[in-house]
Amino acid sequence: MSSSSASPGPLPPSDGLISAARRHLGALARSLTRPSHPPTPLLAGATRRWRRLAPYVVVALLAVIFLPVTFTLLTSDYHVGGGSAALLALAQAGPLLMLAHRPLQAWWIVFCADVVGALVLLAPAASPSPTSVPVPPHPQELPWPWPAPVILGYLFVLIALGLRETRRTLLAVWLTTGTAGLVLHLLAPDRSNGSFLMPVLGGLVLLIVAALRERREAQHRLAEQETISEAERAGRTLLEERTRIARELHDVVAHHMSVITVQADSAPYRISGLPQEARAEFDSIAASARESLTEMRRLLSVLRSDGTEGERAPQPGLGRIQQLVEATVRTGLPVELSMGTEVPEATADGLPQAVDLSAYRIVQEALANVVRHAPGARTRVSVTALGRHLTVLVVNDRAERPGSPLEASGTGHGLVGMRERVRLTGGTLDTGPLPDGGFRVAARLPLSAAPAVPSASQASEDS
Repeated sequence: MSSSSASPGPLPPSDGLISAARRHLGALARSLTRPSHPPTPLLAGATRRWRRLAPYVVVALLAVIFLPVTFTLLTSDYHVGGGSAALLALAQAGPLLMLAHRPLQAWWIVFCADVVGALVLLAPAASPSPTSVPVPPHPQELPWPWPAPVILGYLFVLIALGLRETRRTLLAVWLTTGTAGLVLHLLAPDRSNGSFLMPVLGGLVLLIVAALRERREAQHRLAEQETISEAERAGRTLLEERTRIARELHDVVAHHMSVITVQADSAPYRISGLPQEARAEFDSIAASARESLTEMRRLLSVLRSDGTEGERAPQPGLGRIQQLVEATVRTGLPVELSMGTEVPEATADGLPQAVDLSAYRIVQEALANVVRHAPGARTRVSVTALGRHLTVLVVNDRAERPGSPLEASGTGHGLVGMRERVRLTGGTLDTGPLPDGGFRVAARLPLSAAPAVPSASQASEDS
């Protein structure tokens, strides 16, 4: 049993090609009537006023130049009447004033005026005045259908279009121009001696301007992507440094938690006569400490998922700064170390491990930056403990070694890491270039005060 309504089969290849051609022609026609940009002036977003005014000055000069030139050419060479020549000159050169903000509308007026002007020039030329001295050229010798001012003015219109419109619109404009030239050539082939000059020159102008505009837009997009990438890189650097600091703090906190666990477990054996309630309290403290250590080890396994083993070694401190300086000197960097006599005493009295580790890392990062960015520069490292603060100062002179630095631009890891470590301990950091071309890193870390908690505004700003 056959169905009453059969589904239509696939279209023949010829019908498919015709429908596709219709769609494309319709899109091209619509592009000629719909500007791809709002009627905002060219360079409206420029920061300087003279740049915003420059397009208006240019189009005003074009109109002032082409208007009298076109009128003079029509009346003297082509012997068009004064009224008709004035109207044609006004229609062909006047719309140039619109190129700064409405180039597509200006193209429509100029194109139609040029076609009408070509038809007017086909009319028999008026006989020259008997009093005129110069002999007019023969009509066959005059350019038709596009006189020289018409071609030049039209090219300026195409330049304005190329700066603002899409490639589809530019293609439609070029096809329309070529079609008009072909029709005029077929209309008067004996007079035609430049029908295809304007389509050829117009195509070249459109290609050049469109290529330059796309190159500029590509550079603009590339600059935007670089800005976004730089922001993402800075955020990633901050997270990496915070992760690294979290790894190191685990070792510091785990040590104290282990001591608490051992003390709580051994308290009933070291202290005799403890009541049962006290023994139960110590057991609870030891259990809580062991549970905290288990959770920290679980967190550490995530933070150290990259498989690095070097970071499992004991964390360094001020006691190893001398070794760090000696290793840096062996690389060829002249470094002088000045450590106050009170620093070993402060370390022996129980310097906070976070401060001890942060001071070492700050000196390490500062020396690494000098090696990368100012190789051969004389560097001075000073560590002093005055009052309740530990001061770390690393100052380098301008690079004395000839040649370019090992890294022209850094990734920002060093300064970001220093800043995070100083914030962790509640201290202050001051970094910046010196007048003589050197650089200074100055950190002030508290020896006994609790770390300062960053405010909400600071946290949001850093994140």
